[in-house]
Amino acid sequence: MSSVLPLLIDHALDGDDRLGPRHNALAQPYRFGPSPILERQSARESNARSYPRRLPIALKRGQGLYVEDIEGRVFIDCLAGAGTLALGHNHPVVVQAIQQVLRDELPLHTLDLTTPVKDDFVETLFSLLPPEFARDARIQFCGPTGADAIEAALKLVKTATGRQTMLSFHGAYHGMTQGALSLMGNLGPKAAIGGSGSGVQFLPYPYEYRSPFGLTSEGTVAASLHYIETILTDPEGGVSLPAGMVMEVIQGEGGVIPAPDDWVRGIRNITHRAGVPLILDEVQSGFGRTGKMFAFEHSGILPDVLVLSKAIGGSLPLSVVVYRGELDQWRPGAHAGTFRGNQLAMAAGSATLRHIRDEQLQDNAERMGQRLRSHLRHLQSDHRCIGDVRGRGLMIGMEMIDPDAQPNSLGQPVAASALASQLQRACLERGLILELGGRHGSVVRLLPPLIISEQEIDLVADIMAVSLAVVTRRTMPD
Repeated sequence: MSSVLPLLIDHALDGDDRLGPRHNALAQPYRFGPSPILERQSARESNARSYPRRLPIALKRGQGLYVEDIEGRVFIDCLAGAGTLALGHNHPVVVQAIQQVLRDELPLHTLDLTTPVKDDFVETLFSLLPPEFARDARIQFCGPTGADAIEAALKLVKTATGRQTMLSFHGAYHGMTQGALSLMGNLGPKAAIGGSGSGVQFLPYPYEYRSPFGLTSEGTVAASLHYIETILTDPEGGVSLPAGMVMEVIQGEGGVIPAPDDWVRGIRNITHRAGVPLILDEVQSGFGRTGKMFAFEHSGILPDVLVLSKAIGGSLPLSVVVYRGELDQWRPGAHAGTFRGNQLAMAAGSATLRHIRDEQLQDNAERMGQRLRSHLRHLQSDHRCIGDVRGRGLMIGMEMIDPDAQPNSLGQPVAASALASQLQRACLERGLILELGGRHGSVVRLLPPLIISEQEIDLVADIMAVSLAVVTRRTMPD
């Protein structure tokens, strides 16, 4: 690990005076006191707000990986809009694309009428898809969020198949609207509205570190595939043939859990034989994030339906569903949305997608992800409280555990939720924004922009190392 953290921050921000004063994150951790703007937010915003509870900052400016708050404190942003900011904050190609739309006085709102901007966006997106999928694909523009695209995908396969039930997975996250929420593995958000699980059958996901079957990695894959195939073929199984299966190739909010490639291929074969459309949710994992343009490309499969959002809008709200042409059975107007014609987002999205492709940022994500995971595994060798380090590309998770607590009945360690929260706060105090997720919020998640450099990866690792040392001294006995 590098020991020159202050110098790295100075170098990373050198020449960009917009991001305020330099700081020594190791020697002088940030302190967070009362703030009028945060107090007003707390008083006036919904109790459903989430991020401000763990990240009590009010942001003022952003450039690349860095953001500055109203107090002049600079942070490395490894949350990056939950993966939305593929190129970081205010990347020149994004800013230029937005400014060009405004200079040309292009219509900013078009419903689903086409424009040259929209046509360029579609052509750019389709050029990134596997040719055999793009050849006969159709695209549906949805409302601004990934959740609306999930809703559209559900309606699409139900219309095409005439069936009503769906298959989803333990640990799944697909959004917070009613239909998307019914697919969620996490019970907490559903409890207040009566479960919202009608018509959805949940299946075991191949969580290798915490196998739902208490088996090895290979055994988990085999058992999961056998169980799922049995559900779809057993005439006494009690499960009707579903309209579709919704799946994340890498679960994000569920704890950064990559599905083994053999399992993904097995799922594709099972659903194909059963005639069940496979919907892949790549809202967070798409566009270079995992080291491939799309996460499903690691296993060499093709989906029936692909759900895309976040990075696709170049930091602005946009979502789409791309699907096989034979599924295009719905009537005109069957899915609509006032803001499905967001021209600024399409322009910013086209610029972002081309830049990812032209600069091969998926390859940078692969290299930088390997480098960061290597740093974290080095930390793991020194800290028994790090149970697992995993991920693909720049979609990385580190699961915190209590190594001294009694394991569960399957021999799996107890999640250390409080320690994960303390580590998140310690990192924030040292200038690093990251997120938590997974079972009991015990997984530290990192989703840095794809433009991150080796030097910045080392900087992130240094901050995490120091923060981990601080919180383990604070919470662990000598």
